[in-house]
Amino acid sequence: MPASPSDYRAALGAPGAAAPVCASLIGRFPIAMHSLATLLYVREIEGSYAIAGAVSAALLVGTAVGTVVQGRLLDRLGPSRPLLLIVAAYAVAVAGIVTCIELRAALPVVLLAGLVTGSVTPAIEGSSRALWSDLVPAGRTREAAYTYEAISLETFFILGPALAALLAVGTPWPGTALLVAALAEITGTTWFALTRAVRRRSARIRASRTSGAPAGDTGLLGVIRRPGLRTVALAALGFGLVAGTAEVGVLAATASAGSPAMGGILLSAWSVVSVLAGVLYGLRPRPRSLGLRLPVLLGGFGLLVTAMGLVSPIGSLVLLAVVMMAAGALITPQVTAHSLGVEHTAPADSATEAFNWVVTAAVLGVSAGQAVSGVLIDRFGPVGFAAGGMLGTLVAVLLWTRRATMAPIVECEPAGSAR
Repeated sequence: MPASPSDYRAALGAPGAAAPVCASLIGRFPIAMHSLATLLYVREIEGSYAIAGAVSAALLVGTAVGTVVQGRLLDRLGPSRPLLLIVAAYAVAVAGIVTCIELRAALPVVLLAGLVTGSVTPAIEGSSRALWSDLVPAGRTREAAYTYEAISLETFFILGPALAALLAVGTPWPGTALLVAALAEITGTTWFALTRAVRRRSARIRASRTSGAPAGDTGLLGVIRRPGLRTVALAALGFGLVAGTAEVGVLAATASAGSPAMGGILLSAWSVVSVLAGVLYGLRPRPRSLGLRLPVLLGGFGLLVTAMGLVSPIGSLVLLAVVMMAAGALITPQVTAHSLGVEHTAPADSATEAFNWVVTAAVLGVSAGQAVSGVLIDRFGPVGFAAGGMLGTLVAVLLWTRRATMAPIVECEPAGSAR
């Protein structure tokens, strides 16, 4: 049965849920702000999308590696103490990269600073999602909680870049967006780590490890060795690739049309359409099979972003906005499908690591999309970002060949079925 509004109220109003929910909202919001904020900051200082894209990519690569390492650490030690240490290192790293950018340090130095900053960016997304197994019982209430996590994370992926663009363009200092993202990350993560529910979960995990309980998937690759989870991660990679391309491309297209501030407005509208369309899609998701849903949604998304790039030379922001909103309608359904895939392909004691692998894949995709589109836009103008949509379509074809790895998963329920 689908989750009802009362199920969402029961999940969010569960005893002990209020503090970690509010803290994770603050801490997770900047997840998609960092890369674009850094890109626009460096672009303003250096005057090159190529250099800016390289620095942003370095930050995202560091984030990708750090997210996986943190996920395994948090599953083994519990989230509370490690997150506090990580957030302290992150504060120092952000100060370092801002200093490097302001002093126009040599590119290798800035790239290293970006890599380090990304690696210690607190990864609380997986911990926030895993905490629900402690807060609410299995069933529709927990399904509603997981759906809330998926939709809120998707909202952050879209609203974050929009806010970053508005702050970078509309404030006197181009580093404002990066500073706002860092302050939100530090505040939210610290609060989350200190909440009673998170400290209790950490104590339980430590007690479990002390008693000799098995540590789940081990080895260098850990839980990502599971074929089904690798398919979900590939879908997230393709999604990030297309989304990252579109973010930079839209900003370049609106700047080329003489309305740079319009880029942030369009990205904000994109987020609204994405969430509304995602809710409607959740009432009757198609295709029902997750193995088919992943390639179909990504393929449609890639084709529409390709069309966005192709219409951008026309200079009509109205036409660009129409195609962009159509593409945005396919975003939330994909992120929700990724969350559902994690739930069905990963063991409970590796939930944080598994979800962080998927987040990592999406971040790597965004990194590649921003870097590639930055180079192509510098060379060919806004039309260059069409290439990112084409690459995403190719990833969808590869997903189609891997659909059998998701064969046991058939999503027959309407909205709120992620478990």
